[in-house]
Amino acid sequence: MALCAPSVFAMSDAELDSIYNQFQIEEVEVTARRREEPVIPVQKLEGARLDGLNTQSVADAARYFSGVQIKDYGGVGGMKTIDVRSMGSHHLGVFYDGIEIGNAQNGTVDLGKFSMENIEELALYNGQKSEIFQPAKDYGSAGTLYIKTRRPKFSPNKSYNVHITMKAGTFGLANPSILYEQKLTENIHLSANVEYTYAHGRYHFRYRKVLPNREVAWDTTAVRQNGDVQTWRREVGLFGYLPEGKWHVKCYIYTSEKGIPGAIVNNVWKNSQRQWDSNVFVQGNFTKTFIRGYDFQFNAKYSNDQMRYLNPDTTLMYIDNSFVQHEVYLSMAHRMALTGSQAITASMRKTEVNWDVNISADYQWNKLDANLANFVFPERNTVLVAAATQVDWKYIKAQASILGTFVMDKIHQPSQTMPTASKHRPQFTPAVFFSYQPYLKEQLYLRAFYKRIFRMPTFNDLYYTDVGNIALLPEYTTQYNGGIQYDKTWAQGTFRTLSVKADGYFNQVKNKIVAIPKGNSQYRWQMMNLGYVEIRGCDVNASTTLHCGEEVFLTLAGTYTYQKAQDFTDPGEITYGGQIAYIPWHSCSATMNLMRRGLSVNYAFIYVGERYQNAANIPVNHMQPWYTHDISISYEFPIKTGQRLHFGVEINNLLNQQYEVVLNYPMPGINGKGIVKIIL
Repeated sequence: MALCAPSVFAMSDAELDSIYNQFQIEEVEVTARRREEPVIPVQKLEGARLDGLNTQSVADAARYFSGVQIKDYGGVGGMKTIDVRSMGSHHLGVFYDGIEIGNAQNGTVDLGKFSMENIEELALYNGQKSEIFQPAKDYGSAGTLYIKTRRPKFSPNKSYNVHITMKAGTFGLANPSILYEQKLTENIHLSANVEYTYAHGRYHFRYRKVLPNREVAWDTTAVRQNGDVQTWRREVGLFGYLPEGKWHVKCYIYTSEKGIPGAIVNNVWKNSQRQWDSNVFVQGNFTKTFIRGYDFQFNAKYSNDQMRYLNPDTTLMYIDNSFVQHEVYLSMAHRMALTGSQAITASMRKTEVNWDVNISADYQWNKLDANLANFVFPERNTVLVAAATQVDWKYIKAQASILGTFVMDKIHQPSQTMPTASKHRPQFTPAVFFSYQPYLKEQLYLRAFYKRIFRMPTFNDLYYTDVGNIALLPEYTTQYNGGIQYDKTWAQGTFRTLSVKADGYFNQVKNKIVAIPKGNSQYRWQMMNLGYVEIRGCDVNASTTLHCGEEVFLTLAGTYTYQKAQDFTDPGEITYGGQIAYIPWHSCSATMNLMRRGLSVNYAFIYVGERYQNAANIPVNHMQPWYTHDISISYEFPIKTGQRLHFGVEINNLLNQQYEVVLNYPMPGINGKGIVKIIL
């Protein structure tokens, strides 16, 4: 104003009148979709914290979520599955860029197959994703893990990105990858990513057995054998932007050959089993706001999964089995804003009622082929319909949904020319979520939810030759959760952010599907509905960011979980009331990330307390606690305008802890790798 004053005083009276005269103009309305604040908060790993973890696969990163147990069979290529709040890995839905990764054969997803090289964010939800604009599939799990891959972003005046990465380390690890992104037009972007992984998988381990009377039965050192792995991962994606919308199409190809080290039992130290996998899928998403207050989403996917398992050891049983899965998935979702659709201001944010509804309908077709004798080649047609509503008013946010699931199977009996249809009883499952903010100026939330859901028996459960049971019922879970969350941010000072979350929960799993001996034979088994489990627990999460000086930031985060997961299946059994297998009473993790300009120093700690490898909680089944310390250091500096060079070193299990996650599957001791990345 001071600079403009001489010019103003030099103006004529007529010119001044033109400035000070008032004019009435048309009303201008600025519209934007209101921010989606979650009713039930999510656990996320993203940005610097995700980059700082010493992780090779998604399973390695998921260990840092509270309430999570990982079954890890060891090594670079060892199978890794995730169990959230002790409900079983079958009850967790895993979504890749918004579309679920299916496995109708056995219902589990091996998270060891998904590399962290192209991952932008991991998000874990208990219950379901905390927004209603989603496919019906997203309502169909007791918990969900969302894997979000990198979407191309370009600097001004730049039309491409290239990332070339090389990782090498212990176990003979060689892991090169290349990411290429191209701006085809202003609104269409291309991404292509290729990654190769090789490792011989051999590592030393100490194998020690202590009897219940504390006498050492054996104590030896050996080398883990037959753990080699060779994989290729290829992804190509097109990403488009529309007025009020976006779309993407992605093709994913994963192939692998690996040895299966097997359990160390009966003094057998080396196994010869091998496995070949080929996983291919093409999927796409289209999302658009057509008119004010109405959003539409369409998803589609086709996947082809092939697996061959070979056991050439004729002293046990020669096995050479091949399986091929096909899946087709289509989904439509419609969200309508009944009130308070888009035009809002800061003052209106907590005075108007925002009320949305969503209707979703999904169709999924699955087919399984196998070379097993007398196999029935099952097909499954599944229709899911979900109705959900969300209300946001002043201090309160609430969601409610109901999911209808309709399943029909077809099997091809060897003795019949026409397939036999088997229609399962329709299932309707509700969920209710509630959040209360007592003080509008404070980020303090009280929350609770109830959800009932189920999982269908898999093809293996129902139709595996001489093992499956076609009369199996769905396995139900009921979840009750209550919690509190507090968030705070500061613009200045040492403390910049603080977040604390605590939840208590009670879960029930009914009609649990278990394998039991068939007759008096220990070599013939059949699937049955027998189990009932109750889980009581609490999760605590805390994180803070500190400004420790000029351009120096320190982020600290920690999680703690307590779980009492008891088997109440049969009062006459020794397992009655015991902690279920592999679930520790106590577990925790802590991470630290120190950043200054291009330098990043990271530390991570994981502790898993004592547990039992069987629901019979007797001394012979007891498993000792284990913990690991991981550390990494990386430095990134510019080499030319828009180009950077990144160096990193990671050391895992720094104290060389000898431990087992799964009985008789020893984990690696101290190991590490070096990383070089060129960003063009």
